[in-house]
Amino acid sequence: MKRLQGLIRSAVEAYGMIEEGDRIAVGLSGGKDSLALLTGLAGLRDYYPANFSLQAITLDLGFEGGGDFDALAAHCARLEVPFLLERTEIGPLIFDRRAERHPCALCARLRRGALNRLAVQQGCNKVALGHHLDDAVETLLLMLFYEGRLGSFYPVTALSRTGLTVIRPLILMEEREVARLAARLRLPVMYNPCCANGNTKRQEVKQLLAELERGNPGLRRRIFGALRRSGLYGWGAEETPAEGE
Repeated sequence: MKRLQGLIRSAVEAYGMIEEGDRIAVGLSGGKDSLALLTGLAGLRDYYPANFSLQAITLDLGFEGGGDFDALAAHCARLEVPFLLERTEIGPLIFDRRAERHPCALCARLRRGALNRLAVQQGCNKVALGHHLDDAVETLLLMLFYEGRLGSFYPVTALSRTGLTVIRPLILMEEREVARLAARLRLPVMYNPCCANGNTKRQEVKQLLAELERGNPGLRRRIFGALRRSGLYGWGAEETPAEGE
């Protein structure tokens, strides 16, 4: 737990993620990453120099056999974080009514839109997402392989249309560390019922990285270090790109 809070605090301070009086909506999907993020931020809240508050927001995507949202609500209650569950039809819309061949991009856009709308309604000025170091490296390789350019998402992004700022406090933490911590803390991780889960280009890149890491221990972290030193806008301290940059 100390390492989780330490890495979150390091990311927060490196990229100026949290300021006095922030009200932060945490996108709580029920996966290990978002649960670890919420748990770490709730712990950090108790001693961080800047006062901030949290609001957990969960989207029910409407899949059959969706998870145990009561367990998420109970976990939030233990952390003394308000919990909001919003029922949606995003899953059926994409897979049944529209039968999208490439559903992930549209699903992500719809989820982001719903989360941001609810964050604004709850009086939040920031949204925290559970992307970690592995996600940043995978995105870098996806953009390189399939778009022919260098880039990744940013640790901090200002959304000009909504007035929100998106922060990613797990950005310095590897996925395997998150998984170990989630198991140790017995976080109520939910099963992902999406039928596209594990059948994406991102999953292929994840598997490639895992194979390369076995023969080259520390590879992910070295690639991530190169990203931070690359000079790409948004990865330097005190740089906050606006949406669309």
